[in-house]
Amino acid sequence: MKILVTGLPGVGKTTLVLKIAEKLKDLQPVGFYTEERRERGVRKGFELQSLDGRKGLLSHVDLRSRHRVGKYGVDVSGFEQFIESIPFNAPETKLIIIDEIGKMECLSSVFRELIDKILDSDKLLIATIALKGPGFIAGIKARPDVRLFEITEKNRNNLSAEILALFCPPQE
Repeated sequence: MKILVTGLPGVGKTTLVLKIAEKLKDLQPVGFYTEERRERGVRKGFELQSLDGRKGLLSHVDLRSRHRVGKYGVDVSGFEQFIESIPFNAPETKLIIIDEIGKMECLSSVFRELIDKILDSDKLLIATIALKGPGFIAGIKARPDVRLFEITEKNRNNLSAEILALFCPPQE
């Protein structure tokens, strides 16, 4: 089962997948999520946080990099080192959480190959994905083996139950 969650920035995608990961902790999920890095209340970049507590920097306005998304310099090599330390392909890994499959992350060929490998595997995946994006992002959303959910302000309080029901169907 491959679950993708999309929606507008700030609508609650990260909160949703972390809530689901907590409810499915018996499956010992591995993966990462992104958080805004703020300085004096102003967003300056994005940090990575693995589910086992390690942190890394994804992007920052002051980061000098040939890889840029908007005003942010993206640390592609640092991101690749970060994701290579997560046991996505370990035989005991059953559930993978990825937040997010977005423009910054997709600058990495290592990340794109990892996503393809996960999508072609028998591992469970819950990931957030950019609402818009051509090429790789559009291709993932078009796959027949993924379930795509759009989170909105109206459904964000109920969507976790809907997704969790796919993992634990109600007993008759």
